[in-house]
Amino acid sequence: MGIFQKLSTLIKSNINDVISRAENPEKMLNQIILDMRDQLAKAKREVAAAIADERKLKAQLDDEVKQSRDWEHRAMLAVKEGRDDLAKQALMRQQEHAERAQVLQGTWQAQAAETEKLKGSLRQLNDKIEEAKRKRNLLIAKQKRAQAQRRIHETMSGLSDTSAFEAFNRMADKIEEEERRSLAHAEVNEALAGDTLETEFLRLEAGTGGADVESRLTSLKQQMGLLPPSAPAEEPKQIGSGDNVQEAEVEEMSDADAASIPEAQLIEEFDRLGESHEA
Repeated sequence: MGIFQKLSTLIKSNINDVISRAENPEKMLNQIILDMRDQLAKAKREVAAAIADERKLKAQLDDEVKQSRDWEHRAMLAVKEGRDDLAKQALMRQQEHAERAQVLQGTWQAQAAETEKLKGSLRQLNDKIEEAKRKRNLLIAKQKRAQAQRRIHETMSGLSDTSAFEAFNRMADKIEEEERRSLAHAEVNEALAGDTLETEFLRLEAGTGGADVESRLTSLKQQMGLLPPSAPAEEPKQIGSGDNVQEAEVEEMSDADAASIPEAQLIEEFDRLGESHEA
């Protein structure tokens, strides 16, 4: 039974070592199974040696029993032949073999009983190793599930951490602020280094837009029949009384003034014109 006690101690030692290190549970469990199988192979060899010893004792016992029976037959043969002297010697040899057979009988029975126990222990050990292999697969599955859950928790923790997003927003604000400062700086430089003559011409070009409005107004009057289609440019009208007063007021209004009048006020002026026309 010493071999199995030693094996059990070794297995417990390996398991405790795995628990203490906990480096790679799957790898370590596989290594434990390999160690168990190696120890099982050693145990099988030990049990096989014990069975061989038991069979050797049985063979010696059978030989002593056979020798005892043979000498007994020889003693009987000597008695039949009237050789009592030979019969006595044969009986003495028969007694010696019988005594040795009796001793071997007890030894063999004890060895056979121990051998049966060893066989039973070996079967139990093999069953435990098979059970350990099944548990190993279950433990590995649990370990992988625990790892997956840990990764999920770590991922969720990372998603709930807003420090990275806050840092990103701060950096975006900083970049936008730098962009605004750069544009303002460029605008100031342009204002200081600009050509005044070119600026005046740009203003004049902007002012020529009024001529286009005047042309459109003349075309509108022609469509309404207020002006002949091919009439030459009229002389400026004198402001008089009657209906021409309001028209003169409208014509005298500069384009700049018209552009500066609020839309609501402009609509109100047109409403008054409409009421005067109906009257």
